[in-house]
Amino acid sequence: MLFRSDGLPPAVVKMRQRLLDAAYSGDLQRLKVVAQSNETPPIFSVNEIGDVVAYLKAQSGDGQGLELLAILTDVLEASWVRLNPGTPQEIYVWPAFAALPLDRLEPGQLVELMKIVTSSDLEEMKGSGHYTFYTVGIGPDGTWHWFKLAD
Repeated sequence: MLFRSDGLPPAVVKMRQRLLDAAYSGDLQRLKVVAQSNETPPIFSVNEIGDVVAYLKAQSGDGQGLELLAILTDVLEASWVRLNPGTPQEIYVWPAFAALPLDRLEPGQLVELMKIVTSSDLEEMKGSGHYTFYTVGIGPDGTWHWFKLAD
């Protein structure tokens, strides 16, 4: 695992920006278009979801999917981590906290994490020993692999 704050491959930068643009537009159809640009659709759940827009609306607290678009922006604006470098499984993951031990985070990292989750969510995560909220995975070739709750 390599933790870095810059140096993303151009294809990853492009996909990240496409996701941010779609999310900030507030239009779930734009996010669906990004999802459909992959050869293989990104994963949103461990279960089959059917239509991306309907699924995101159903999972969002506001019923319109806007809450999940906001979460997507928060996650993608956090630090990231590169996992499995140089292997076929290489992936860039947001937020980096998905791969870091929560009990070893510095105060600044905790502030960054609490931009994504509440302090009570963080306490629950500490109980489980790892980050359990939403993550995004993008391959080095720019393929969007997932936007889902951490495993």
